[in-house]
Amino acid sequence: MDINSTAAHQTAAEEEQKLNTSLHRMKYLKVAEHINHLIETEQLKINDRLPSLNQLIDQLKISKETALKGLNYLTEKGIIEAEYRKGYYVKKKTQYQPYRICLILDKMNVLRDRMYQSFLETIQGHAEVDVYFHNHNFKVFEKLVEENLPSYTHFVVTTFLHGNTAGVLNSIPAQKRVILDFNEKNLTGDYTCIYQDYKNDIAECLTELLPQLEKYRRIILVAPKEAFHSAEVIKGFEAFSKLHKKEHYIFSTVDEALVLKGDAFITFSRYDQDDVDIIKLARKNNWVLGKDIGLISYNDTAVKEVLENGITVIGTDFNKMGEEAAKAILNKEVVVMRDPAKVILRNSL
Repeated sequence: MDINSTAAHQTAAEEEQKLNTSLHRMKYLKVAEHINHLIETEQLKINDRLPSLNQLIDQLKISKETALKGLNYLTEKGIIEAEYRKGYYVKKKTQYQPYRICLILDKMNVLRDRMYQSFLETIQGHAEVDVYFHNHNFKVFEKLVEENLPSYTHFVVTTFLHGNTAGVLNSIPAQKRVILDFNEKNLTGDYTCIYQDYKNDIAECLTELLPQLEKYRRIILVAPKEAFHSAEVIKGFEAFSKLHKKEHYIFSTVDEALVLKGDAFITFSRYDQDDVDIIKLARKNNWVLGKDIGLISYNDTAVKEVLENGITVIGTDFNKMGEEAAKAILNKEVVVMRDPAKVILRNSL
């Protein structure tokens, strides 16, 4: 067989495979259409039991695999639900949007709300979105994923957890998995991840702020031990300080006895309590913020824009994070994207 005939044979085989795949997809969608028709014409009502698997196979002349795919499709859309050893039951009267999304967040604050609202605005009209919170409790997170696996087309998750997070996330099929904010390790398959690079973010932002940092004798990172991303921030901070020969220290809290005039502080987490402590300390000692003592805070808020004539911040675009996650789902794409931090320079430095 010559090269041309071999290529033609391969092309024909590929086309046949595509056709078979398309026909198979059409068959299981016909199962969904059949059940939707029964619901819409009120032959089936809310909480009614669907025809059995064997009945669907006989009525529609389809395979067991095709019938199960059709039922799973409707389960993901929230139209029907399965009860163990009993069968499938009607859950909703009409089919809503093409996607049903389980959004699992670590907590709700101003920054998470930005991400959440941006995600909703981008995907509205195309998806139902249910929101859950694990509050950094691994057992709660594990249960949320396990119990909801059959019921959603996608899982959009922020983690920051101690425990076998990778094991739980890998139980979500890769094509359904969207990870936000933290780039989890040891995950399988091709999945969407839009994340912060904490180590490089702080190093790059402090490099940009080098001219402002020159007037300070020491730079101090206040890194709470309980913060899940402390280790990566510390690595970036130390790499920057050693490269530029800066005298530097790492505190877990703001300790008045250790603070000196001429210090510049970098704070994150703890609901801005460290920022408040530093400002109170400056006032107590009659130090001018941005001259006698410096302050760089993680993540911008409306308060930081006006507090003490403006606090310099290192901040990630959480609106973009939510928007890009929604676009990845709508475009049926796998997106792996770093959402880099940016500096907003204000009077505190």
